[in-house]
Amino acid sequence: MSSTMQDFPLSIAAILRHGSRVHAAAECVTWTGEGARHTGYARIAENAERLAAALTRLGVREGDAVATFCWNHQEHLEAYFAVPAMGAVLHTLNIRLFPEQLARIVNHAEDEVVIVDDSLVPLLARVMDELRTVNAFIVVGKGDASALEANGRGVPVLRYDDLVEAEAPGYAWPEMDERAAASMCYTSGTTGDPKGVVYSHRSTFLHALAVQSASLEGITAADRVLAIVPMFHVNAWGLPYAAFLSGATLHMPGRFLQPDHLTRFIKAERTTFASAVPTIWSAILEHGTGQKIDLSSLRVGTSGGAAAPRALLERFEERHGLRIVQGWGMTETSPLGGMAIPPPEVPRGSAEDLEWRLKSGRVAAGVEMRLVDDAGAELPWDGTSVGEIEVRGPWITGSYHRDPAPEKFHDGWLRTGDVGTIDERGYFQITDRAKDVIKSGGEWISSVELENHLMAHPAVLEAAVIGVPDPRWDERPLACVVLRPGSTATAAELAGFLDGKVARWQVPENWAFLTEIPKTTTGKFDKKPLRADHRDAALKVERVER
Repeated sequence: MSSTMQDFPLSIAAILRHGSRVHAAAECVTWTGEGARHTGYARIAENAERLAAALTRLGVREGDAVATFCWNHQEHLEAYFAVPAMGAVLHTLNIRLFPEQLARIVNHAEDEVVIVDDSLVPLLARVMDELRTVNAFIVVGKGDASALEANGRGVPVLRYDDLVEAEAPGYAWPEMDERAAASMCYTSGTTGDPKGVVYSHRSTFLHALAVQSASLEGITAADRVLAIVPMFHVNAWGLPYAAFLSGATLHMPGRFLQPDHLTRFIKAERTTFASAVPTIWSAILEHGTGQKIDLSSLRVGTSGGAAAPRALLERFEERHGLRIVQGWGMTETSPLGGMAIPPPEVPRGSAEDLEWRLKSGRVAAGVEMRLVDDAGAELPWDGTSVGEIEVRGPWITGSYHRDPAPEKFHDGWLRTGDVGTIDERGYFQITDRAKDVIKSGGEWISSVELENHLMAHPAVLEAAVIGVPDPRWDERPLACVVLRPGSTATAAELAGFLDGKVARWQVPENWAFLTEIPKTTTGKFDKKPLRADHRDAALKVERVER
């Protein structure tokens, strides 16, 4: 027997059609620093059609890569739809990359056009003459673009508004193969050179459905969703596409990511849902200690990219009544792989509720997960067996762009590099990255657990733990700590604070006090510089004998 269902392609154009027709009155709201500009989804769709026509006139064809070097705003959202829907590939460039990485990625992806914010022109201009395949720069905004105009290859510099206004709406979106490339994002390169992940129309559509599902983020037309997570990082965690499918209003902060601007935006536009990495949430919390902030409109916040400290979740709930739920994912997983939503029988607001929300997540429908040991044998879901987490599914990459990287895959499964446990209900707890696990005297120490406990100390703003060589134990933990402004704490005091929270032998005897923990381009703690500084004796290390 054959199915009688229509073979309807799951495409970006289908998401755009739905949002602009069914939810035409929903809005994209872009923060300007002093207020907000509102644009309905119907107008977003019309501008996307005009942009596609302009790109076609510039010679962009099916399969060509069009890059964006932009903050989160209306024009970036228009490119999110126009580029993949016309058959090209949207390549979101991380604005925090080092110049040499930026040039390498643009050339590796063979970007034909770069859409760039006027405020970011100086950053792009540093590498403009190294971009071998770029045939046009399109500048969003009316700011000075002369630095780009001075490029040595004679690449034209055009204005976004002029291009869009010169075209008529009504672009005929082509019928796309749902497995065709839609967008691409490069990994942050924390363990080597950044690698390109290419998402399909099908994977993006299915991921957007998952994001809005009630078992994950539960976004509806009643929501006003603030995408603090950058649009250049893993499709802003799928929020733009999920918003168009659900009819939720999108709140875009532009370049105003400072806590003062974010909290003013939330208050003014009555945001109901916000997503950010822990460092941003921590900055908002810190901002709220010195002055009154209004987060009362938020029904939930989500956090991802790194483990959120217990103290962060506790303090948001105590001070602002804000419930933050952790999610887990990677560039390679589009990114959502799971959300730490407690089981239904757990009382909301209870101590047990917090414990569940401190999990890394519960496996999302559409994702399959397994735990393997060092030999590749599968381990049981018993909540105690520790191994590397591997995943597969319709929105999980099976290779990298022009780089097969076989060491990253195992029998069709993606090796995440995350070490942890999975219980019988599908809740998983990441205890470390494989590269960050500390092996001391033949036993494993979780750097993540130590960091979370340390950041619960009232004097500690940030903490990162690395393994350092030890002649007796092979490795021992070194705790790198940043104290809050105006706070004091000694290494001995912090070591004592860990007593009873972890086994005594896991408490570090090596301590370093820093002004800041190095961070990756996506806001995660970057431990490579810490290891290098320790190796080069650039860290001032104190010892606490235990």
